[in-house]
Amino acid sequence: MLNRRSFILLTGAVLAAPGVRADTPRPVNTLNSPDGLAIRGYDPVAYFRDGGPRPGKPEFSVNHGGATWRFASAEHKALFEADPQRYLPAYGGFCAYGTSRGYLVKIEPEAWSIVNGRLYLNYDLAVRKTWLAKTQTYIARADTNWPDLLPQTTH
Repeated sequence: MLNRRSFILLTGAVLAAPGVRADTPRPVNTLNSPDGLAIRGYDPVAYFRDGGPRPGKPEFSVNHGGATWRFASAEHKALFEADPQRYLPAYGGFCAYGTSRGYLVKIEPEAWSIVNGRLYLNYDLAVRKTWLAKTQTYIARADTNWPDLLPQTTH
């Protein structure tokens, strides 16, 4: 588990990196993805339909919200296109625990949970364990912090 100082230092480095897209009102996490891939190229529908993460394939891609989303199959791509809000991860795919602490942080696709029909991603499996201990508390905090973490857009 990250201690507070490491988490803050890591967060500062992450926020300085490209990936928080200021050209959309809701940023999508493309950190650690030079190709602008959301969820590091993993299929968001697979968490719901297959019970866990699956890498997406380039031939089943959709641009949505300033990022490229990949899917494991044409069926998953079609499900997403028909109802993206159902499958989009909370907080733009940034770490839900980090968002609850006021930071936009990268995720590991294997560190996930679905709570009340919503996909939440976490920094790593250790952070996921912390997240799962008080999920509703962290969701409430993240919901409060999320609007303040959105990048300021200029006209």
